Amino acid sequence: MAVAEFRNEPATDFGREENRRAYEAAIRKVESQFGRDYPLIIGGERVTTAEKIVSRNPAAPSEVVGTTGKAGPAEVDRALEAARKAFETWSRTDPLARARILWKAAAIMRRRKHELSATMTVEVGKTWPEADADTAEAIDFLEFYGREMARLAQAQPLTRLMGEDNEVYYLPLGVGVIHSPFNFPLAILTGMTSAAIVAGNTVLVKPSVHTPVIAAKFFEILEEAGLPPGVANYVPGDPAEIGEMLTTDPRIHFVSFTGSAAVGAKIHEQAARVQPGQRFLRRVVAEMGGKDAIIVDSEVDVDEAVLGIVTSAFGFGGQKCSACSRAIVLEDRYDEVLEKVTKAAQALRLGDPRRPEVQMGPVGSEAAYRRVLEYIQIGRGEGRLVTGGGAPEGLGDGYFVSPTIFADVDPHARIAQEEIFGPVLAFFKAGSFEEAVAIANDTQYGLTGSVYSRNRANLEYARREFHVGNLYFNRKCTGALVGVHPFGGFKMSGTDSKAGGRDYLLLFTQAKSVSEKF
Repeated sequence: MAVAEFRNEPATDFGREENRRAYEAAIRKVESQFGRDYPLIIGGERVTTAEKIVSRNPAAPSEVVGTTGKAGPAEVDRALEAARKAFETWSRTDPLARARILWKAAAIMRRRKHELSATMTVEVGKTWPEADADTAEAIDFLEFYGREMARLAQAQPLTRLMGEDNEVYYLPLGVGVIHSPFNFPLAILTGMTSAAIVAGNTVLVKPSVHTPVIAAKFFEILEEAGLPPGVANYVPGDPAEIGEMLTTDPRIHFVSFTGSAAVGAKIHEQAARVQPGQRFLRRVVAEMGGKDAIIVDSEVDVDEAVLGIVTSAFGFGGQKCSACSRAIVLEDRYDEVLEKVTKAAQALRLGDPRRPEVQMGPVGSEAAYRRVLEYIQIGRGEGRLVTGGGAPEGLGDGYFVSPTIFADVDPHARIAQEEIFGPVLAFFKAGSFEEAVAIANDTQYGLTGSVYSRNRANLEYARREFHVGNLYFNRKCTGALVGVHPFGGFKMSGTDSKAGGRDYLLLFTQAKSVSEKF
């Protein structure tokens, strides 16, 4: 089958009036749906539960974006049986037919692009460009993984042996679980789910309790695209109530998780235990966060470095696993870079992201808000507060935190080592480029990093010695593109899954080699 070459979905140009009007109309449409209830979806059936998950607008918490069903053990058991039954036919479905469903879902997503993005603006506080990029990445995943399945379904190259016919097939694993996070509630959810199902698996999807509405809209798209009942089951719920069951049940063949290192490590441990009746080793695909650093060398375009630091540290309020939370600057550039980054951070426009001029909205939930403020208090005792330091005035009761910068931080301080997941940036002074790389490496994480330098020898040193899964030179450390920057990290940043890369679908398949002697 001839398939068009993959191309990344372009960003919307909000400089054009017609695009601004379309997004404003999408926001009004989403607001008209406030308070709507979204039931569970199990085996293609809507399942209503007595208990609900309430999704609130973090910029205006009194606004209920929607409610969803809340799955308990009984609903999870029902969903596991639905997925197990659906696997019998879905796993034998032509891989190209599975890919076509993803491509149709991508087309539907394009038609609903602004609605989906506007949903994230009100449900998780994404600005227009951040939400638009999230939806574009979701479309990319659908397009890219469909093409990857088409590639894997073809005859695979093998060394030929006279007198034998040899082939390799990529088969699905079975029933899996998708744990998706709040920060990229459409893109990561779509990528994790679409990769698993296009490979022939069936799944239970448990989105973040903070972003269940956008997940429910994703399921509407899957249904419209023709995904058979039971292949994907929508089961939002309380991790404390159903989390262990979604990891240890012997019907579960794999767990795909994006979230904190602590939770990911617990899932990894639980999944490794073979349960009674289990006849396979459960597979875990985990992306577990980072403590990412940007190094600024002496030989550098300072303004480019400043732009990269500010964008990486404060884009979406620092709520990205790839966000820059550490700026490591050579001592002869330290004061200049710190001063310019501080001025740029202070100039950022905070507010309700429904307004197009807003550059940074709230953090995603009350729990996140309280956690970030606690870390800021810790930082006051570990570094010199340069700007920010708490909630800004005049923005109502939303979960807003000012861009916060601490200078002269010890590399072993808590704010230098622990993932904060908020708009908090720590500055470190390095006496040499080698010391800067050593500071960057000295955490339990290894997800992304960036180096700004015009010194080729130093760039090559970093290429060898800066130990992260995604390393960028002279550009920001956020914004990986599907098919361009396969994404995943080292150490406690996870299993180096390389989402959006040509290896990713292999994590959801098993290779079967068949040989026939003539």
